[in-house]
Amino acid sequence: MTHASILAESENPLIPATYDILWGTISFIIVLFVFWKYVLPAFTKVSAERTEKIEGGLENAKKMQAEAERSKEAYSSQLEAAAKEASSIRTAAQSDGEQIVAAARDDAVAAAAAVTARADAQILVERDAAVGSLQRDVGDLALQLASKIVGESLADDARARATVDRFIAELEQSAATKEPDGR
Repeated sequence: MTHASILAESENPLIPATYDILWGTISFIIVLFVFWKYVLPAFTKVSAERTEKIEGGLENAKKMQAEAERSKEAYSSQLEAAAKEASSIRTAAQSDGEQIVAAARDDAVAAAAAVTARADAQILVERDAAVGSLQRDVGDLALQLASKIVGESLADDARARATVDRFIAELEQSAATKEPDGR
């Protein structure tokens, strides 16, 4: 066995050769330098811009949320004011309706009372006319009857007519005193 074969056999296949380690290290340093110099600043810049946009978006979202809350509160207060106004309008309308109904009822009662009063007055007038007509008719009949009994005509005599009228008046008066409760 030669010295080269012993060296070849004693080398570990998992450990790379020194020239590979040297060139790998140099290549790593170059790639690290390029990454550090060019890629990392661009990545940092993009990351910073993205962070700034996200923070700006969050800030805008907070502003919009605060504005939405203010709008919601304004809407709620307007809705509450509208509900109060509707309630007051409803109460006023109900009160006005009650006043209108009461006024109409009062007008109807007054109109009914006026109609009743006119009807009562008309009834009294017609009753008085009927009583007067009845008295004249009864007086005429009494005169005719008296004329037949006496055998002379008493219809032309004013004194006889006055006697008959007085007799009828006395009958009415005695009837009025006998019926104090309206019977």
